[in-house]
Amino acid sequence: MKVSCDEQGIEKASQIIENGGIVVFPTDTVYGIGCNPYNKESAKKIYEIKSRDFSKPFPVLVYSKDIAEQIAEFDGISKKLVEKFWPGQLTIILKLKDMKLKESLNLADKIALRIPNHKCTLQLLEKCKCLVGTSANVSGQSSFFDPQECIKNVENYDVFVDGGTITSKGESTIIEIQNEEIKIIREGSLSKEEILDT
Repeated sequence: MKVSCDEQGIEKASQIIENGGIVVFPTDTVYGIGCNPYNKESAKKIYEIKSRDFSKPFPVLVYSKDIAEQIAEFDGISKKLVEKFWPGQLTIILKLKDMKLKESLNLADKIALRIPNHKCTLQLLEKCKCLVGTSANVSGQSSFFDPQECIKNVENYDVFVDGGTITSKGESTIIEIQNEEIKIIREGSLSKEEILDT
């Protein structure tokens, strides 16, 4: 099923997510695929759709910093970074507090979180609070910016939220704070310089 990025489409998509469905949606970086992160079976389906190794944990998109703080622990540096870059293209790996997510997403003691800067995604997150948010592609293949290309190449989801073509510099940048230092895990659309300049 394909829906538009309007009130009805978002409502429909959020109901499908609530019932364990898989959603493909636009973000400020690339088209993403997600589900309710507390639903273990749904998360498992996304691993299968992406042919992704089960040992690679999924990042989670959240609606607000308040929700992020219920899920993970922030130190001074990470608070400062999210203040500057959220909503935006920064994914930060933090110490996990939420034991339900540990179980459903098969996490160790860390989780990668982000608030995306995209109106459509934020409207969806406002209803769902948080979503698994990984790129909608088979692992190892290119991410999608064009909805038609994405629809042609991704299978077995329940609802596609069409937000038109995404213009971005690519994936989010992933960082982690280690020994009070910022470590770049994956350099994406935010450069190392921009982040270290904080």
